[in-house]
Amino acid sequence: MKKKDKLDFIVSKLESLYPNPPIPLNHKDNYTLLIAVLLSARCTDERVNKVTPDLFEKADNPHEMIKLKVSEIKKIIKPCGLSPQKSKAIFNLSKILIEKYNSIVPSNFDDLESLPGVGHKTASVVMCQAFNIPAFPVDTHIFRLLKRWGISKGKSVQKVEKDGKRFFPKELWSKLHLQIIFFGREYCQARSHSLNNCPICSFVNKK
Repeated sequence: MKKKDKLDFIVSKLESLYPNPPIPLNHKDNYTLLIAVLLSARCTDERVNKVTPDLFEKADNPHEMIKLKVSEIKKIIKPCGLSPQKSKAIFNLSKILIEKYNSIVPSNFDDLESLPGVGHKTASVVMCQAFNIPAFPVDTHIFRLLKRWGISKGKSVQKVEKDGKRFFPKELWSKLHLQIIFFGREYCQARSHSLNNCPICSFVNKK
């Protein structure tokens, strides 16, 4: 199948299924989005959304967050996993935001990735969802689907992201990121996946 035919089909199908994909993580501003995305590492969005109301009721900004003890943060976010590391990261990045960025979440990759607990994927999500700057965050769903669709043979997240960015137009990255996630959850799961019944795999893998 020609690259353009595959591209057109995937984009068209995702657009028809998810024309206005919502941001899965509940938040009210850039800071709460950053914290929610950090918590989502190795954790489901559903679980994060159950934890963040309690956390943000106590502290929904950097100044209130550093008034809490790390142990308090850890107790609240424990269901998200990796709570020792994540609680320290949340406390320390909140302190840095106050001291270095006037309590404002920075809008560039270098500054975001310099914050404790913020890797490239977290920074990418914040860049596209908070600042509408094109980014293509690769989570487990996107990693799986881009390989199933023959877009990437990469064995690392970095390689799959690079291939995805080459395949899809830049102006579509941010929206496609969400559309692919929702598609992966609904139609193209890791287990019990039927190639013939998948609305995209059944087409793009035709010989």
